Amino acid sequence: MQKLMSYMRSAMERYDMIAAGDRVAVGLSGGKDSVALLYALAQMRVFYPQPFELIAVSVDPQFGGVPTDYSLLEALCSRIDVPYIIRRTEIGPIIFDVRKEKNPCSLCARMRRGALHDAVKEAGCNKLALGHHMDDAVETFMMNLLNEARIGCFSPVTYLSRKDLTMIRPMVFARESDCARVVRREDLPVVKSRCPADGETERQHVKELLTSLEKDYADVRQKILGAMQRGRLNGF
Repeated sequence: MQKLMSYMRSAMERYDMIAAGDRVAVGLSGGKDSVALLYALAQMRVFYPQPFELIAVSVDPQFGGVPTDYSLLEALCSRIDVPYIIRRTEIGPIIFDVRKEKNPCSLCARMRRGALHDAVKEAGCNKLALGHHMDDAVETFMMNLLNEARIGCFSPVTYLSRKDLTMIRPMVFARESDCARVVRREDLPVVKSRCPADGETERQHVKELLTSLEKDYADVRQKILGAMQRGRLNGF
């Protein structure tokens, strides 16, 4: 736990992610990454030099037309004293049943982001913390390179002028394995995605490619992130 919070504090201070008085929402998908982020930020409220408020927000796509059971996350939020908001949507049925999208991930992600941004603003928050970590950053870089022939990634901090909302990614220096370790050791609840496309995405293919490269090139993910920082790519 201390290791994850150390990585987070380093990123938060390097990129000025949180200022005193911020009201921060955590986008809580229910996966291990967002759960680890929420749990760590809840503890960091106690000692972080810039005092901030914290809430959690889940957007339910209702895949298959069935509401997701977030009761375990509700119990966690109650235990760590974090207000919790669940926004039910029809994104799942629209994507898979009405439109029958063959490549659903991009449109689904955009719709979920829009619903999340609206819910966060309605809750009076000025910051939205997302559970992206180093692995996500490197995978995004590789996906852009291999699929679109361009150099790019998401930014550690992104201001959305149309929403007057700032997105932050406090775990950008942490590995996916750090998140998994915290969830396992702290016995935190995880809500498995019911998305029909789960595990068959382009991101999963790139993840497997990077893992294969590590057999010959040690710490390849850390090296790619280092190159992104030295090139100041997208604010890194």
